[in-house]
Amino acid sequence: MGVGLGVPFCIDCGTHRNPCRCRVVGPSLGFLALVVTAVVEWPVGALVYLFRHHKGRRIMGHPVTVVYPSVSNAIPI
Repeated sequence: MGVGLGVPFCIDCGTHRNPCRCRVVGPSLGFLALVVTAVVEWPVGALVYLFRHHKGRRIMGHPVTVVYPSVSNAIPI
């Protein structure tokens, strides 16, 4: 991950999904979606963790395991 002009961006090189073999838009939007969902889900997951440990861990892991890959893989460039 790098920072350019104050906007975070991610680069995924070595992929065979496009002719350039690098992706910037998908991983960058995936990272931004991860941050937005994490702001909501991590505090909720921490509260749930107090009563139900496994469920709280799943909620806190949701942005990383589901949101980022879904958004990142949906955009091939």
